[in-house]
Amino acid sequence: MKQRIYIDTSIVGGFFDKEFFDATQALFERLKNKEVTFILSGVLKKELLNAPPHVRDLLLQYDADCFEHVELTLEAEVLAESYIAEEVVGPASLEDCQHIAIATINKVDVLVSWNFKHIVNLSRIRGYNSVNMKMGHIVLEIRNPKELIEYENN
Repeated sequence: MKQRIYIDTSIVGGFFDKEFFDATQALFERLKNKEVTFILSGVLKKELLNAPPHVRDLLLQYDADCFEHVELTLEAEVLAESYIAEEVVGPASLEDCQHIAIATINKVDVLVSWNFKHIVNLSRIRGYNSVNMKMGHIVLEIRNPKELIEYENN
């Protein structure tokens, strides 16, 4: 079964960023080879509206069957607000919380991001998952693309 990977906006932008290029390219190569499915949310689509055209159009280069589309539901909105209420992050990070909540509600295999301040950060991950468990949701795997590179067995 293909891994279901929720991506946030930093992953799409990372495709064009010198610092994140190699690992992001490797992740997109797995997508191209149909090894994984990217989970795309309405929050991602909204954020991409403000991106430069080459970033905004990146996902259009891949087959539609490479993606699963999910939306911000009321359940996810409540969960995102709970992260803020529990002070995992501040109110300015609402969209980051929405990404986490959507991924949680949709039971993805992993959320992948380059956002080390608000998402891929051990104390934040523990906070998000503490709220998830308290509210009866899954423990969400949160990683950066380097951790999803497939290495050959030697």
